[in-house]
Amino acid sequence: MKITLARLSTKDLATLAQRIISNIQSGKYPVISNHPLTATLQTSYSTYDLVYTKQIYSGKGKEVATADHERDVSYTNLKAFLNGYRKLQTAPNYQSAEDLYNVFKTFGLNLDRLSYSSQTAQMKKLIEELETPQNQQKLTLLSLNPAFTEMKTKHEAFETIFADQAEANADLRQMTSASAIRKDLEKNLKAYLNLLTVMKEVPGWELLYTDTNELVKAAKNSDVKRKEEKPV
Repeated sequence: MKITLARLSTKDLATLAQRIISNIQSGKYPVISNHPLTATLQTSYSTYDLVYTKQIYSGKGKEVATADHERDVSYTNLKAFLNGYRKLQTAPNYQSAEDLYNVFKTFGLNLDRLSYSSQTAQMKKLIEELETPQNQQKLTLLSLNPAFTEMKTKHEAFETIFADQAEANADLRQMTSASAIRKDLEKNLKAYLNLLTVMKEVPGWELLYTDTNELVKAAKNSDVKRKEEKPV
């Protein structure tokens, strides 16, 4: 009964373990009932079953990217308005637009192209400067308070979602790694299959060995089929 368990896909390994355990629990094979190895195998499979389909990371990446895009849009829109308005020297309060645009210049005109952490640090400083009384007055003169509030709100929303992602990822990394759990299941499956191979000619073990061997063959065939279907 030969099989390289490490070559099985995540799903095929789970299927093989589940079928073997179901076979053990069927009551058809008294020789294996209450054997200590079966309890060990069931425990390792239960642990594997809980985590093998879970993602390594929190799955919040799309939410973070969406929140970042929304703050980028609000930042870019406000910056673009100030850049355009400051050039209209005949327009009322154009100097306020010039002054506010210079505030944007101070902290960088390409914040939307920075990494999440770098953008967050610079956006925080930008917002703090725009919240000073003199700059708030200039925003009011240009009727830009709602636009500024939107940018600030989008930035704060990003920070909240990003913090949630970081916390979720930290929690996942503290869990026993999926690779360690898989190795434990492989070890116990191999021990069980070796036991059946050693005992296959002992009365009472023949049928258990034969039926389990069929399950192993099915798992090997699944691996072969998966490779054949893999595009060249």
